[in-house]
Amino acid sequence: MLSVCGVSSIEELFDSLPPEVRLSRPLKLDPGKSEYEIVDYFRERAAENANGYASFLGAGVYSHYRPVLVDTVVSRGEFLTSYTPYQAEISQGTLTAIFEFQTMVCQLTGMEVANASMYDGSTAVPEAAMMAARITGKDRILAARSVHPEYREVLHTYAKHQGLPVVEFAYDAESGEVDSSALEAGLDENTAAVIVQTPNFFGVLENVDRLAGIAHRRGALLVVVFTEAVSLGLLKPPGAADIVAGELQSFAISPGYGGPYAGVIATKEQYMRQLPGRLVGETLDSHGNRAYCLTLSTREQHIRREKATSNICTNQALIALMATVFMTVYGKRGLRELAEQNLAKAHYLASGLNTRFSGRFFNEFVVKTNGRSPEEINQRLLDHRILGGLPLGRFYPELNDTLLLCATEMSRRESMDRVKEVLI
Repeated sequence: MLSVCGVSSIEELFDSLPPEVRLSRPLKLDPGKSEYEIVDYFRERAAENANGYASFLGAGVYSHYRPVLVDTVVSRGEFLTSYTPYQAEISQGTLTAIFEFQTMVCQLTGMEVANASMYDGSTAVPEAAMMAARITGKDRILAARSVHPEYREVLHTYAKHQGLPVVEFAYDAESGEVDSSALEAGLDENTAAVIVQTPNFFGVLENVDRLAGIAHRRGALLVVVFTEAVSLGLLKPPGAADIVAGELQSFAISPGYGGPYAGVIATKEQYMRQLPGRLVGETLDSHGNRAYCLTLSTREQHIRREKATSNICTNQALIALMATVFMTVYGKRGLRELAEQNLAKAHYLASGLNTRFSGRFFNEFVVKTNGRSPEEINQRLLDHRILGGLPLGRFYPELNDTLLLCATEMSRRESMDRVKEVLI
């Protein structure tokens, strides 16, 4: 290789680099290991994880059962090794799966058009905000404080360099729902979008129809966010929204230390040309057979950059496929039964506890810690091999004496009873 490069030594190869940036010693790496030593090493590290612990931690990432069929399908080579369907004529299987995904997302959310997925829920939210600004020609965003705090952080980061001021408005201290009077006071004629979440970060359900009416009266679009997709198996779809953005991690996607996940963005048909990312459509080939293709492409790779709806968002095809297999396995009835299990277990867990908010909730709720610190509660639960809830003081100083708890179909009665014993 040195000969091909026209140099006589490694030192000569790097002559162009200043001496102060060159490393003159060997890398500080352990000696090489054999394959079986490497396997043993990772087994030891895996044993350090909290395997076998009951978990009541939600806050945007949820512990649900993953059907074994999911990995069987997504591990097939044609799905696992493909990057993305740039060459549609040889990607019919991937395009078909994406088309089915889009269809199911529309059925789930009550929207008319969905794209091929987003990176995750947190990036879907600012994309929805920018989409609303393009549609309305306005540039002000109102976001409820009850939207996931990390989603709001990502929204602020995106909006800072887009010239979109983001204003947050309060939640009702009693119910945990959006404070309607604060929303109305915050709206003005230049508001492009109102962003709310249901179930919100406190697990409380919002009245989407009422909030849509408030937003629409001032010419703003309503963006509804969700983090717990299982709730859509039981709750009324947010059909009154203009844009729905969310996260499908609950649909057979492993918590995985924070990702990769699959985001969702869906909208009404009248707004589909402002939908970012990829969109798969159904067509006919030259022989009249059904075929699929990328359509209405609004990415900078396909149209003039200044007219592109986004220059970074793309689809999570493999992760979205996991969610597609999950929805296929459960079906409409199965998803409803799963949601009912989550609802029942969460309400069993909440019974007898000092809940902070009076609003209706799905599988997540806020409890007071009765004079003890949330960290102390969590440590006591950890001693019983239980992962406790999220201390809300981290994001909401006014709630520093509370924990956000979550129960799913994976929660067992004995673990829930133990949590109640520690909290009461």
